[in-house]
Amino acid sequence: MPHDVDLIILLAVGFGLALIFGYIAARLRLPPLIGYLFAGIIISPNTPGVVGDIHLANQLAELGVMFLMFGVGMHFSLKDLMLVRRIALPGAILQIAVATLLGIGVTMLWGWSFGSALVFGLSLSCASTVVLLKALGDRGLLDSVNGKIAVGWLLVEDLVMVLALVLLPATAVLLGGVSLNDDSGQNIWLTIGITLLKVAGFIAFMLIVGKRLVPLIMQFVARLGSRELFTLTVVAAAVSIAYGSYAIFGVSMALGAFFAGMVVKESDFSHRAEEETQPLREIFAILFFVSVGMLFDPRIIIEEPLHILAVVAIIMIGKTLAAMALVLFFRYPLNTALTVGASLAQIGEFSFILATLGVALKLLTLEAQNLILAGALISISLNSFIFTAVEPIQRWIRERSHLARLLERSGDPLAMLPDEVDQSNLRDQVVIVGYTPTGRHIADQLQAQNIKVVITDQNREVVENLREKGIAAVSGKPTDPNVLIQAHIMHARLLVLRTMDILDIHQIVNIAKQLNPQLQIIVGAESVEEAKVLREENIGQVYFAQEEMAKNITGDILTHIERVHQSSH
Repeated sequence: MPHDVDLIILLAVGFGLALIFGYIAARLRLPPLIGYLFAGIIISPNTPGVVGDIHLANQLAELGVMFLMFGVGMHFSLKDLMLVRRIALPGAILQIAVATLLGIGVTMLWGWSFGSALVFGLSLSCASTVVLLKALGDRGLLDSVNGKIAVGWLLVEDLVMVLALVLLPATAVLLGGVSLNDDSGQNIWLTIGITLLKVAGFIAFMLIVGKRLVPLIMQFVARLGSRELFTLTVVAAAVSIAYGSYAIFGVSMALGAFFAGMVVKESDFSHRAEEETQPLREIFAILFFVSVGMLFDPRIIIEEPLHILAVVAIIMIGKTLAAMALVLFFRYPLNTALTVGASLAQIGEFSFILATLGVALKLLTLEAQNLILAGALISISLNSFIFTAVEPIQRWIRERSHLARLLERSGDPLAMLPDEVDQSNLRDQVVIVGYTPTGRHIADQLQAQNIKVVITDQNREVVENLREKGIAAVSGKPTDPNVLIQAHIMHARLLVLRTMDILDIHQIVNIAKQLNPQLQIIVGAESVEEAKVLREENIGQVYFAQEEMAKNITGDILTHIERVHQSSH
């Protein structure tokens, strides 16, 4: 077979098997990337049958890494992270430390060097963004408080891993590995200093020049009205910045692609850029996972079953329990702890990238890489079952009062109104459930009229910020009667409910009406159909945003026509 068709063979067989195994994984309700990894295993040199070119696969994997990191950068939201920073920042860093220490402890017992143990532990500490977003999206949790905490937590993990990818080549010699550059005789601290200066220079360049230049170019191309040119602009920005970061600043292409995604996100055309490059990013992500599968040697499962069990235990038990303990320590409810724990009970793309870099730096052996790949395959496969177990575990704990008292937020100051609020004088107030932009606007307007307001929100950081401003606020899930009791719903004149699940609306209204039969209720509906159902049930005054906007626009149009009509006469 001529050499020049190796790429075509790899793509044809790789994509074909990825499609078949991805479909099988989806039918089994597993993430399709499990199927892509299996497709790579089938065409790997370690298994019989068709063998793909591993060198070509590695180059395609590099492209896959760049587009994966570009996607991570486009999804990175500093605003979302700031909303949950008080739990996500310390929680993620402490959880990474715990998982890394567990990995170091176990591998040192196996007789590994400290450098190998450190890289191995770091590889087990970071969950997969792809798996997490899919799992939360499938369960409708992405926009929930629990989902935002899990995503914010993972964003911090991603940043830590990006930093590790930057620092690892500089510290490889110190850790017992080899340098990828010709600076082996250079002082190690000087190497680290130069690396950090290069990274700082690249970040400064991207924030000062890239943040302005890339959106400007996108705006210029968008005016031409050519869809393919716009897509090409975004792809060229991703690849050029990634390569430029490596060639000019000497930092990793992964970091360059990450910042390329961040600056594209700053553009007014970010949604269009994300939508139009998504198919391409997904194709290269599939190639990345196929190439990772090609590196895996299935013999490790037979040769080192106890080592694999230890790895899976660190990922799915050690890491999960550490995350849950930290969430409970920050006084979030049990449901949040279980959701975050389930979200992080797997490893993925950053683990593969770190493992590959570790092998290149001679810090990890191929056996270590195979253990990481086996841990990823097993943990991702079982992750959906862990999510399914969240509700039964929660019920089991709550049926045992001693456990529930120990784990739930007993005596939580944010679950009660603060002492500064004169509760004896708290009458005829408006209780607002959920401090959304709409809720914020309503609260500001009411307070401007000297009308008392109490706000309930599930995000503890929102409640803390409100209390710092002197606004009465209670933390907790509004379907919990204690939350409405703490908001003094029995003395309120009005309850305002944001758009939420219709079953939750019914539950909250039933609790509120039992406590205060005279209470007036205003509800925001998510859709026309939901608004119709709620109105038929006579729950209260129901508003649907698009409907109200249409009424206001129609009113303005009629007023304008009337003025024109009067002026013409």
